[in-house]
Amino acid sequence: MKQHRRSAKRQGAETQPSAGKRVTLARALSKLGYCSRTQAERLIVEGRVSVGGRKTTDLSHWVEVENDRIAVDGVAIPAQAKIYLMLNKPRGVVTTRDDPEGRPTVYDCLGATDARFLSPVGRLDKASEGLLLFTNDTVLAQRLLDPEAHLGKVYHVQVRGQFDEVSAKAMTEGVFEVGEFLKAARVRTLRSGDRNSWIEVELQEGRNRQIRRMLDALGFECLRLLRVSIGEIVLGDLPKGASRPLTDAEIRYLRRRTGQ
Repeated sequence: MKQHRRSAKRQGAETQPSAGKRVTLARALSKLGYCSRTQAERLIVEGRVSVGGRKTTDLSHWVEVENDRIAVDGVAIPAQAKIYLMLNKPRGVVTTRDDPEGRPTVYDCLGATDARFLSPVGRLDKASEGLLLFTNDTVLAQRLLDPEAHLGKVYHVQVRGQFDEVSAKAMTEGVFEVGEFLKAARVRTLRSGDRNSWIEVELQEGRNRQIRRMLDALGFECLRLLRVSIGEIVLGDLPKGASRPLTDAEIRYLRRRTGQ
C-alpha cells in the first residue's frame, strides 16, 4: 500500500502541469516571449516578478499563462503573437543563441529584433545546411520534436565515391555505429559519378549526426548535407542565409500533424 501511494505521488508530480497552460512562473515568462527561462529565474529571485499583484521569489510557483496577470517591475507582460519562420541555414553557422568561440550563429541570419524570442525546432550541426524552423510557440515545437509526430525529414547528401543500391539497403536496414543502431526510412540515389554521388535520405528519427555516422560506418565520406524538407514544409528556392514566415497553410499543416 505504501509503495502504491509513493508511486501515485510521483505520478501526480510528473503530470501536474497541463500542456501549454499550467507551468512554472519562469517557464511562463519564457512562453510569453519576455525573456529566456534562465533570465526569468533571475528576475524572480530578485523579487521583480508579481502574479496577480503579489510579488513572489518562489521558483516553483505555478501559474496559468492564459489567466494569471504576470508583471515584471509592475508592468504587465502581454502574450506575444506567435511567430513561425523557416531559415535556409548556411554551412559553417552554428545552431545556438550565443557562441563562446565567436562563430556566426543562426540568429545572425535572422537579424530581426523579435528573433531573440524564437527558438529553433531541432538542430542542424555546423557543417550541415538547409531547412530549419523557428518559433516562439513552445507547445508546437515540443510536439514537432516528438517522434510520434512522424514528420519525416528529407536530406540531399553528397558523398565521395559511387553510392550503390547495396549501401542504400544497408542504411534502410540499419547499421551499428559506436554501439548505437541507426537507420534511415528511405534512401535513393539522385545522381552518381566517378568521384562523388548525390543521394536522398529520409529520417523518421533524429539522432545526433545520424546520416554522417551511418555513412562513416559504411565507408563513405559526407561532403555536403542539406535538409530540404520537414514533412510537407519544403525549403524550395529560399536563398541561403535568408528566412521567411511560414504561410497560413504551412502553419495549419504543422498544427494538424501535431494534434492541435
